[in-house]
Amino acid sequence: MTENTGGADAERLRLAEADAGRVPWRRWGPYLSERQWGTVREDYSPAGDAWSYFTHDQARSRAYRWGEDGIAGVSDDKQRLCFALALWNGRDPILKERMFGLTNAEGNHGEDVKEYYFYLDSTPTHSYMKFLYKYPQAEFPYDELVAVNRDRGRGDFEYELLDTGVFDEDRYFDVFVEYAKAGPEDLLVEITAHNRGPDEATLHLLPTLWFRHTWSWAGGTAVPGLRHTDGAILADHEELGTHRLYFAGETETLFTENDTDNERIFGSPNTTPYVKDGIGRYVVHGETGAVNPGHTGTKASVHHVLNVPAGDSATVRLRLTRAELADPWGEFGQVLDARRAEADSFFEGVVPDGLGADERRLVRQALAGMLWSKQYYYLDVERWLAEHGVDPLAADPRVRNSAWYHMVNDEIMSMPDTWEYPWFAAWDLAFHTIALSMVDIGFAKSQLELLLRRLYLHPNGQIPAYEWNFGDVNPPVHAWAVLFVYELEKHRTGRGDRAFLENAFQKLMKNLSWWLNRKDVDGNNVFQGGFLGLDNIGVFDRSAPLPTGGHLDQADGTAWMALYCQNLLEIAVELAADNPVYIEQAQTLFEHFAWIAVAMNRIGKDNASLWDEEDGFFYDVLRLPDGSATPLRVRSLVGLIPLVATSVVGAWTDRRFPELVEGAQEFVRRHPAVEGLVASRPVLGSGAAGRHLFALFDEERLRRILARMLDEEEFLGPHGIRSLSRHHAAHPYTFEVHGETYGVGYLPAESDSGMFGGNSNWRGPVWFPVNILLVRALLNLHAYHGDGFTVECPTGSGRQLNLYEVAREISDRLTSTFLSDDDGHRPVHGSQPKFAKDPHWKDLILFYEYFHGDNGAGLGASHQTGWTGLAAVTATLFHLVGSGDWGALREEPLS
Repeated sequence: MTENTGGADAERLRLAEADAGRVPWRRWGPYLSERQWGTVREDYSPAGDAWSYFTHDQARSRAYRWGEDGIAGVSDDKQRLCFALALWNGRDPILKERMFGLTNAEGNHGEDVKEYYFYLDSTPTHSYMKFLYKYPQAEFPYDELVAVNRDRGRGDFEYELLDTGVFDEDRYFDVFVEYAKAGPEDLLVEITAHNRGPDEATLHLLPTLWFRHTWSWAGGTAVPGLRHTDGAILADHEELGTHRLYFAGETETLFTENDTDNERIFGSPNTTPYVKDGIGRYVVHGETGAVNPGHTGTKASVHHVLNVPAGDSATVRLRLTRAELADPWGEFGQVLDARRAEADSFFEGVVPDGLGADERRLVRQALAGMLWSKQYYYLDVERWLAEHGVDPLAADPRVRNSAWYHMVNDEIMSMPDTWEYPWFAAWDLAFHTIALSMVDIGFAKSQLELLLRRLYLHPNGQIPAYEWNFGDVNPPVHAWAVLFVYELEKHRTGRGDRAFLENAFQKLMKNLSWWLNRKDVDGNNVFQGGFLGLDNIGVFDRSAPLPTGGHLDQADGTAWMALYCQNLLEIAVELAADNPVYIEQAQTLFEHFAWIAVAMNRIGKDNASLWDEEDGFFYDVLRLPDGSATPLRVRSLVGLIPLVATSVVGAWTDRRFPELVEGAQEFVRRHPAVEGLVASRPVLGSGAAGRHLFALFDEERLRRILARMLDEEEFLGPHGIRSLSRHHAAHPYTFEVHGETYGVGYLPAESDSGMFGGNSNWRGPVWFPVNILLVRALLNLHAYHGDGFTVECPTGSGRQLNLYEVAREISDRLTSTFLSDDDGHRPVHGSQPKFAKDPHWKDLILFYEYFHGDNGAGLGASHQTGWTGLAAVTATLFHLVGSGDWGALREEPLS
């Protein structure tokens, strides 16, 4: 029996039922990663070399410890029972069960998936989902992709799958996968394979059902089981109960075990003849003894052999459900059509009026990527450490994450990318929630709360960074995201979630204390946070000891802390409207910010300051062991982050909390350094509608910073704000230490430096997350300065814009990265003609990690609809929130 069919509000009703805990609509979703091999969780090597310890070649034969992967896959929310596609074109040496890509050492610019797949659609409860995989009919060029990329240098382009010629003459299959829920645990699956080539071609299509391996580890669970019955595969699990995978017709079913092929991997005997790679060996190599003739096991496939004429298609339907159905197919088409229509209706309510068809396509695919990138993430660090021989009470610094023994991750989480980054990253996730809040505010808030829970947050208050090093330091943007999501919900619904805000505030204050106590070496309110997410943008690797000795006073690190204090101050003032106890904390946070503002503007006895008066820009300062100091004059995001540290509080605070105003005034009078700052450079002022601005600069410095940022020969690129000034293309910055020269030059595309490993690159490309921080800051500044404050944009153009208009200009440039011109060309796809001209490619959009600083071509991870999902925000924000509305967000809170 189907539920919630029809009606424009069907998906919103499902969301409400799920949020209230009444109906588990989120129980099943796209919770399989695209890659589990090569992850830290699966790494048990002595040296911690995750990529080499568990390879793609081993993945088809070796059972995973902590998770599973698959193509277009789904699972339950604890990833006990999994479903995904396997494919064979009759030519490949292996069954294709997972996406292929290069490891960090194999790629000339780091790790990189080498497949074409697209997340086309998803509702937030996953009542409807659509996925596309492009599968070549020729032998997949695994070895060629590795060999050619390995031989290329950092200055060369990457060698992509399209470059190999396997898509020539359109000899490939478009494999579309659609999921539709007839109920919370009743999943309809339709798979359609289109032969785009000129000749008939055969496709072996193997929808596969299996259990995550949980039974052979210490303290493992009972062994679940799959078995064949008439027209279905039955899946019995002690926690899940019984599920049925219905399939149509007299189709061959193949069974094996999700157990390691020890003979192939380790050269030791197998405990069973039926192992993880058994189905692949049967289909590809004809090994009939590799599958269980008794049709039982823990992994099973339904084997369809499809002979598809040229230009034609073939469709397979399946149904995964808890129900025992006499006729699984009678209402199948009706439910699928209803879910498609409901998805259309849902997104009509998400995408504002005024957007064209191409912009709507962009928003929908960006959000689909966000929703498909939700993943079950499981890691019990104490158990993982014990399996590595580490006593959790005696941390071993030689073993990764040994100080994080308290952490247990067992949740659905938003991932940056399910192949290249199939693990959560703290500051990435904060940006994810801004886009996710457009479609699922409940999930967005739960993700922000998740990393603040006791099983994630370190006892000392640190937020875990990412699995390669939970103890690394990401920029502290969690409070910024909490406040942004809170305000967006309040704007859209007229109601702010105070319980969410208060819960986050309490945990974030603990994290702020960790920062204040750990990252201020000299105790002078100037911070040294390490690389802080900016990878290799600087002269030196900021995560390593400096070759000069001494330390860096970081302009961005200090500005991040200013922003943190500002955001928590704003939250405290908001909460004080209901509970006056927060006034005292607001006062404390104001004082923290004031001291940081003094430090950012102080001229030291060595005449070195984070602000460079001559250049009109903020720089890091190198503090040497002999007490001398040198500014590192690299014009980069390091000097723009202080602009991000901009917050506005409404005039209602003066009326509601006179004691807070009096306390702030008394603090300023009591401290000459603060009073001098306010008197000489009013960074704590009152502006439009009586609003209060908290910033690290006055109006004069703001204009000087913006003149550089909005200069098209420096930061302002055709597709957003570059991470490094283009000035450094002709004038690279160099610094000599002990006869060795260190330097930074503008590189619009991939980096030529492996300073931070992988494909890390902040030396020129455009990154969406920092751009959205800058857009938000400009909107705050407009709320304070009003329409009368204008600047040239672009610098030197004579065109005067107010700061709301500047924010929109940057946002429009970001959005244009993905929009097609009159010739069908999208900047994101670079010079690839296939994406511009081919009707089966031209409407498909990839969301890369970063973008060429001069032409917008996508670079880095190709499916990072984590933070690049912010494209959905840039395309819609200025249609949803007008200039006046943005200022109103700063007015008195609703009680």
